[in-house]
Amino acid sequence: MIHSSLTKVISVFFTVILLASCTSQEERLEQRAAAIHAEVLTLDSHVDTPLMLQREGWDIGQRNDPRDRGGKLDFPRMEEGGLDAVFFAVFLGQGALTDEAYDVAHQRALAIFDDIHTAINANQDVAGLALTPDDASRLRAEGRRAVFIGNENGYPLGKDLSLLQTYYDLGSRYMGLSHSRHNQICDSSTDNNPPPHDGLSEFGVEVVKELNRLGMMVDVSHISDKAFYDVLEVTKAPVIASHSNARAICDHPRNLYDDMLIALAKNGGVLQLCILSAYVKELEPNPERQEAFTALREKWNNFQDLTDEEMDKARSEWWETNSKYPAPLATVSDLVDHVDHVVELIGIDHVGIGTDFDGGGDLEDCYDVSELGNITLELVRRGYSKEDIEKIWSGNFLRVFREAQDVARQMKLEATATL
Repeated sequence: MIHSSLTKVISVFFTVILLASCTSQEERLEQRAAAIHAEVLTLDSHVDTPLMLQREGWDIGQRNDPRDRGGKLDFPRMEEGGLDAVFFAVFLGQGALTDEAYDVAHQRALAIFDDIHTAINANQDVAGLALTPDDASRLRAEGRRAVFIGNENGYPLGKDLSLLQTYYDLGSRYMGLSHSRHNQICDSSTDNNPPPHDGLSEFGVEVVKELNRLGMMVDVSHISDKAFYDVLEVTKAPVIASHSNARAICDHPRNLYDDMLIALAKNGGVLQLCILSAYVKELEPNPERQEAFTALREKWNNFQDLTDEEMDKARSEWWETNSKYPAPLATVSDLVDHVDHVVELIGIDHVGIGTDFDGGGDLEDCYDVSELGNITLELVRRGYSKEDIEKIWSGNFLRVFREAQDVARQMKLEATATL
């Protein structure tokens, strides 16, 4: 009996020691991840937060509630989540391929640029407009968040190549060639209609060349597989996929096959992983949710060609529907499965993060920008070094950004030499 009691005491003692050891080890891991996250420059290559700027009463300078129509990103939550730099998307959905529709889209694009500049100017103490790769670290040193701009969907260009210069002068530093439907530039990865161009159009070829000349990065997210390869044939600069994942891990047409990733690495480009759950992991189907959103899209013309008042109503109904039928979510661990796959396939130099916050991006344990540190924590758990994590969070993307500018400078020199 004494022996049995002593055995139990010893067993409890070692159990307590083991648990304490585990807790201590977990705490040390979390502390190390937090330190790394605070030290490295963090950059998110794609958010749709400018859509929130159009909402009356919403203030990017104030902390908003992501679970009560407050969006996924504002400047206070950027600070909480340790996000140093972000690309705001000038996004417009697809409309008719007519001169009149192109002009309307261009005017709306200009209004979005104006919204972004207004928001930055109203928050100069905490944020600043960034135009070059070095601006990210400069603004960070000043204690401010760096706001870059990129265009999502080349549709507003119409057939006017000179508008690329206009958008560049307004601060845009990359152009996504298409969105969810085929346009005048290229075929889309998610349009079920027959592809009109079989990849990149003749005008699209000129768009890619002009982007190279300006030093704007070419964004291949959303474009068809054939258009992806056409872009790589034309471009002189490395490209980005600003918010896409690995199709080998999640079989969705918005993601890239392994042979595409290999081609991307050969080009010197970078895949910026998106946290939109449907692109991260195959989720359990939710027929009620799918039917509700199908009806909503039909009611609001797939959210295309709406007036501002109609768009406000459509957004409100979207929130109500999303609350009634919440989407199943993937996890940060599921996301880092994509990191592992890309690194094993093409190396650490070709992967980054482009969340798609406010465009559908969220995970169970990274629901908004304030929880971005959980991605770093999972990377540390899996043995990634500080140097690896810095490449993932900004180093790889900024390398491509710099190389795009280098190509533009070289093209300018060559053009000058021929005069």
